[in-house]
Amino acid sequence: MNNGKQYAHQPVMLEEVLEMWFTRDDGFYVDGTFGRGGHSRALLSLLSPAGRLTGVDRDPQAVATGEQLEAEDSRFRIHAGRFDCLPELVSEAGRPIDGLLLDLGVSSPQLDDASRGFSFLRDGPLDMRMDPGSGESVAGWLARAEEKDIADVLYRFGEERKSRRIARAIVARRQEAPLRTTRQLADLIESVLGKGDPGKHPATRSFQALRIHINRELEALEATLAQTLETLAIGGRLAVISFHSLEDRLVKLFIRDQSGMAPRGRGGLPLGEETPQRLRPLGKARRAAEEEVRHNPRARSAVLRVAERVA
Repeated sequence: MNNGKQYAHQPVMLEEVLEMWFTRDDGFYVDGTFGRGGHSRALLSLLSPAGRLTGVDRDPQAVATGEQLEAEDSRFRIHAGRFDCLPELVSEAGRPIDGLLLDLGVSSPQLDDASRGFSFLRDGPLDMRMDPGSGESVAGWLARAEEKDIADVLYRFGEERKSRRIARAIVARRQEAPLRTTRQLADLIESVLGKGDPGKHPATRSFQALRIHINRELEALEATLAQTLETLAIGGRLAVISFHSLEDRLVKLFIRDQSGMAPRGRGGLPLGEETPQRLRPLGKARRAAEEEVRHNPRARSAVLRVAERVA
């Protein structure tokens, strides 16, 4: 519940995305992370009456926004669920996808709504589920998980070097009382790690790790990337905006592996067999312009990679 407050949302790298995502005005597009519809509305302004766009999101508030847009524009439909549903969308549309956009991570409205529990900057229930109506909250998982499993999640998904110390502190704390709020967890992590670097809260990596784990985000991303090989039209484009190294590494390696190039070792020799080319990278990774970062600081870590499906 957000008490009716409206959150300002700025779609990240909008101009760059439209430049790379849009290829034909009568195409079929998928916005796999609809959010509040910033990218989708901009794309709709470029489509002809024959163009079609499906937005995907598992956040009920985002789906509600999508339903409003669906009522306004017959070229758009909203699909509630994870974005690894591409075969289903292609089957319903009766045509392959001309452009897929994934704007990964948590959205600004989710971060700004304390009741969702995504941010350590606002005290709220320790939840972090993209869909609050399904699955287990972070609080529920931390209350039952083994110390080793907690440490592994913090290290694997947050690259937190002191994951074992944090996990030990969490298990010790829950023996006294369960962790129920974001402030309780953030304060506990700070008590273990200290203040940390200026401008970066010591709980940043742990909150990222727990969110990724509880929503199975990397699993969904891996599945979706694999699905693009069968669902993108020839000439169709995959555009992915990542906000941390784990996501970006997955996307980078997937595009590389499907571009027909084997990884190279010393002397430029291939380390394995080259595979058939299925994707063609479109330039190098792009980052948000300085002006955008000034107006929207959350864009500072955004990395955009785009590839095109080839025959």
